[in-house]
Amino acid sequence: MRSNGYDLRGPSALEPPSLLGLETSCDETAAAVLSLEGRLLSSVVASQHDVHARFGGVVPELASRKHLEHIAGVTEDAVAGAGVGWRAVRAVAVTRGPGLAGALVVGVSFGKALAYALDVPCVGVHHLEGHIASAWLDDPDFATPAVALVVSGGHTHLYLVPQRGEYALLGKTLDDAAGEAFDKGARMLGLSYPGGPALDRLAQSGDPSVVRFPRPYLHRGALDFSFSGLKTALLYCVRDRTRGAAAVDPAHVAAGYQEAIVDVLVETSFRAVRRYGVSGLAVVGGVGANSRLRAVLRARADREGVRLTLPRVELCTDNAAMVAAAGWWAYRRGRWSSRDMDARPDLAMVAAAGSGAGT
Repeated sequence: MRSNGYDLRGPSALEPPSLLGLETSCDETAAAVLSLEGRLLSSVVASQHDVHARFGGVVPELASRKHLEHIAGVTEDAVAGAGVGWRAVRAVAVTRGPGLAGALVVGVSFGKALAYALDVPCVGVHHLEGHIASAWLDDPDFATPAVALVVSGGHTHLYLVPQRGEYALLGKTLDDAAGEAFDKGARMLGLSYPGGPALDRLAQSGDPSVVRFPRPYLHRGALDFSFSGLKTALLYCVRDRTRGAAAVDPAHVAAGYQEAIVDVLVETSFRAVRRYGVSGLAVVGGVGANSRLRAVLRARADREGVRLTLPRVELCTDNAAMVAAAGWWAYRRGRWSSRDMDARPDLAMVAAAGSGAGT
């Protein structure tokens, strides 16, 4: 059998066995290839930022259509870029959820069809499992038990990781995710889409001590997060500036707002490290690309002797390398999905890798 010029017949002894990962949970169409030794061979991402920029956020219907347009080409590019043929692929891992319903359906349908055509297992992956698995892509010796902070546009979750593939939820946001706070804060400041990176760039030229924002929940000693009040504080700050209050450089406002978010994330994460007596901390997800967060985390980890792992920036935002990494771990343990696996926009995280995403 052949498809698009690739030989889909049985495995070839001349090609290194590999696993293909697919990610379509939101607005990134991504594919990656990981060797069965755990080495990343390729990672390809087709961004939709230009499509959604004029709307100021992701439009689900447009995202789904773009996934349909891109997924075959992105997948072919990933396989070609890995230097292997289709016959080297021993399994397909795909994000099953959570995420946008239509976007997930595209990836899951394509992944299952491809696995069927190749006659290999398909592994459903929880999106947050993928982010946590990204910790080991650049740091394969990262030891457990550890604490993992998953911080993105839709999630701010803190997990205890007793060993790789097992997770215990310690705390999460009670309202807005940190990434959402960054994006909506950027919109209030009139910055371009995507807002998080734009606010980061503006804040780099500001002084965070000029405008002081609240640090929600830090005084309670909890491991949960809350950012809605911080957003409201920024709204009032911007409103006062437009009503004739003393002018403040927007860069100072951005820097102060960013510093408040970073302080909450860092202090709560290290509080969990101390409370559970672990020596490692992984910070993953799109907000992990924030330059100020990375700098403060590194300084704090050095000061406290904590082993910190931060994936490279391109592995923080949504990508298929992390899906392949989580799928590889599940595949090695025989945690494969059934042929009738469906997309689950509300998929819950479970304790064991693969057991919730693949059922």
